[in-house]
Amino acid sequence: MSIPSAAIAPYRRKAWKPLVADNDGSLSASKFSGMPWLKQNEDWPQCQNCGKPMQLFVQLNLDELPEALEGEFGHGLLQMFYCTGQEPLCEVECEAFFPFAKSVLTRVVQAGGDAHSIEIPAIENLFPPKHITGWEEIDDCPNGEEGEALGLELEESEWEALSEEGFPQSGDKLAGWPHWVQGVEYPNCPLCGERMRLLFQLDSDDHVPYMFGDVGCGHITQCKHHKNQLAFGWACG
Repeated sequence: MSIPSAAIAPYRRKAWKPLVADNDGSLSASKFSGMPWLKQNEDWPQCQNCGKPMQLFVQLNLDELPEALEGEFGHGLLQMFYCTGQEPLCEVECEAFFPFAKSVLTRVVQAGGDAHSIEIPAIENLFPPKHITGWEEIDDCPNGEEGEALGLELEESEWEALSEEGFPQSGDKLAGWPHWVQGVEYPNCPLCGERMRLLFQLDSDDHVPYMFGDVGCGHITQCKHHKNQLAFGWACG
């Protein structure tokens, strides 16, 4: 059945799917895996639990996002490193599915000054680099739980139709509505306590060959007021 456009229109958001090439790109490029931008004399980020180098999952150049998002998420390079070590299994020991786990580093760095390209350390099952070359704009809508909490009143059959149409969109994406595998789980900003908002969705086995639990989906969230406050969490069925 068709979705009542007048009812859903205020809740539609734009999101962007990454377009990639199978190469690394420059140090400041948006990318999955590969060589991140690091400050002069900075060591490769290590897991606070096991002390081993973490995988770079994604780097986003916030100054080269789609025009509609210009300045929305701040400036600089967003980087997310995640420990995929198996001995110990830091993902489990540190409960990396919860935001602010010590086996995850999510940060924004400013690329001013000199950078240096060091050799990527020996990381087991190192992901191949993928350079984000552009963005495909898509429409997105919330799921039933989130939509109803915001005041969107639809019949159950209409929510089912939205779900069948693929909303909220799964897969890796920039902005839009989170594809929640379980319930709505936004973290709160450690500084102001306000609920953080979706910046980037990182899904299992999309552009990064990694599965979060049992086909889980992860979300990088950001405080709208304190843009250096970032978190990553995931959930699975």
